[in-house]
Amino acid sequence: MELFRSHVLVCGGTGCTSSGSAQIIEQFEKHIAERGLEREIKVVRTGCFGLCEAGPVVIVYPEGAFYSRVKPEDVNEIVEEHLLKGRIVQRLIYKGDGAAPERERSLDKIGFYKKQKRIALRNCGVIDPENIDEYIAMDGYQALAKVLGGMKPMDVVNTVLESGLRGRGGAGFPTGLKWKFAMGGATPKYIVCNADEGDPGAFMDRSVLEGDPHAVLEAMAIAGYAVGASQGYIYVRAEYPIAVKRLGIAIGQAREYGLLGKNIFGSEFDFDIELRLGAGAFVCGEETALFSSIEGERGEPRPKPPFPAVKGVFGGPTIINNVETLANIPQIIVRGPEWFSAIGTEKSKGTKVFALGGKVNNTGLVEVPMGTTLREIVYEIGGGIPGGKAFKAAQTGGPSGGCIPAEHLDTPIDYDSLAAIGSMMGSGGLIVLDEDDCMVDIARFFLEFTVDESCGKCPPCRIGTRRMLEILERIVSGKGEPGDIDKLIKLGSTIKRTAMCGLGQSAPNPVLSTIRYFRDEYEAHINEKRCPAGHCKALMRYIIDPDKCKRCGICARACPVGAISGDKTRPYTIDPAVCVKCGLCIEKCRFGAIYTK
Repeated sequence: MELFRSHVLVCGGTGCTSSGSAQIIEQFEKHIAERGLEREIKVVRTGCFGLCEAGPVVIVYPEGAFYSRVKPEDVNEIVEEHLLKGRIVQRLIYKGDGAAPERERSLDKIGFYKKQKRIALRNCGVIDPENIDEYIAMDGYQALAKVLGGMKPMDVVNTVLESGLRGRGGAGFPTGLKWKFAMGGATPKYIVCNADEGDPGAFMDRSVLEGDPHAVLEAMAIAGYAVGASQGYIYVRAEYPIAVKRLGIAIGQAREYGLLGKNIFGSEFDFDIELRLGAGAFVCGEETALFSSIEGERGEPRPKPPFPAVKGVFGGPTIINNVETLANIPQIIVRGPEWFSAIGTEKSKGTKVFALGGKVNNTGLVEVPMGTTLREIVYEIGGGIPGGKAFKAAQTGGPSGGCIPAEHLDTPIDYDSLAAIGSMMGSGGLIVLDEDDCMVDIARFFLEFTVDESCGKCPPCRIGTRRMLEILERIVSGKGEPGDIDKLIKLGSTIKRTAMCGLGQSAPNPVLSTIRYFRDEYEAHINEKRCPAGHCKALMRYIIDPDKCKRCGICARACPVGAISGDKTRPYTIDPAVCVKCGLCIEKCRFGAIYTK
């Protein structure tokens, strides 16, 4: 085994790859080779480090220097100064949290990471996901060896039950209980990994697959042993090309090492895994629609019961878990259920991964113990709201979730607490909204997504959500009518009770939660024809302050529709009947005389 004096870890997740990290790796390899340092310095393409806002990220060990927003042209300086002369390049060191550069040289000194506890993400940004030896060096496949080396299937199921692990993909059903339901009964059985992550702004599962694919393969094999399945499927959307590529490499390596296939670890246990690519239909995140797609049929949900543990893909008993749920399994087996259950809250054990996005300074991927408050995530990990603006709400659970208002900033993030305030954990998307966001339009945005993605199989979802969207579109365009709020509540409540699958049943959540906490905004749109956030274009009025107007006429010359009139003798005014609200007048005015209301 070769020993290196320095390791250069470069983020190879989708975010940093899109910002040029592949070119950064090429430049490191080139400049290191030019100086004859290939035997001393190793360049490693890793998965996501989490702090996407600072990408592309490069970390140099053993110093732990955390370089952010690195460009290919910066590489020569890092090689020359840091790797050759031992002088950290201070101008590239991450300087978040307002700390001095010398305090920001490693992950444990960066505020974004201080409150995190990485279990599902433990290897992301640490190992080369395309090298099985690095996964094995991090205790990889020890859990599978332990299971096959002396644990009975019921022992495995009981371990998962005792850990308190609940599904990380939606409603939080106990994972061990789901596995227990599939024990015994008909054969063949199947293990399915749901990697069809379709929520807007969600990238948790993608990052695990890109950064630690073997953890998912190992967990699926353990689940297969526990319930008596010999075949697994990973259903991943084709829009995740890096994840698909690395899964393919990982499966090939695991087969080569005898960790998938026949007689794993010399036992009589056989288990193999195949990839199935989805075409991007949101409804295929629903488990029975996903089964239909794997079978080559149209992705539509099926009535339940029977539940998947009784009759799933190809008609056989099926265990289906999402990526994050599975990523916890190997560590639970190796470290014990007591270790895992000691983290989190009484009814929500372990950690949760969130894709933190929207109006927050530190966008990225975070993993925190269950029970961490929304305030801690937004302000201590996320670094607060850009421009010092006020926090307004956080959307959790994507199109299936709800909005958490500022009054609930200190709510612990766990399954039961979120449900109590009208939201849900969902898969883990967390979109932060500030004072400039219109909650009526946010509800319209998520419902528009759901309407577009509905499979159309059941009338409540196909017709009901469309009617709700039509009402919301009327409201944001200034044509709302008295009684519209009551209609939305009645329609939403009916859809929740009668839609066929979980996606349809949860589709009204963004609307109902925003009405619950921001009803005054709906009323202002309908009764006053006013958007309090100044966001909805149809309800905005452009006004010129006569005291600030210098009568220069620049705004009038810039207006494309001739809505502005005035001259040197009288202040300029805007005719609201003609104004198309393009904003050019505000842009051109040098005196701040034009505002919206």
